[in-house]
Amino acid sequence: MKAIEIISIPVTDQLKARDFYLQLGFELLVEAPFGPGESQWIQMAYPGSAVSITLVNWFPEMKAGSTRGLVIKTDNLNADIADLTAKGIELGKVDETPWGKFLAIKDPDGNVVSLHGDR
Repeated sequence: MKAIEIISIPVTDQLKARDFYLQLGFELLVEAPFGPGESQWIQMAYPGSAVSITLVNWFPEMKAGSTRGLVIKTDNLNADIADLTAKGIELGKVDETPWGKFLAIKDPDGNVVSLHGDR
């Protein structure tokens, strides 16, 4: 084993979730039909990142909105807050810890993504 490659994020509406993650700065790597029905393989990542996410709706044991702990590093938390607020994204409060500042953001299904900035 050598690296984490893909993290699955359970969602109900893949296209709505895709648009949300695009607003967070992810880029679309793959969008293609997947399996029976309307499901899509939607894979996204930050530019230059080796780790990506995929927006899934085909695992019954993964309830949409159940993801916690996806942490995104930022170099300028204040600038990101201003940018995301201007885009109309609802933000949580900044949590200051000895190991940095964290800002929780919920996607349309309630999955929590945290921005992590230095103190």
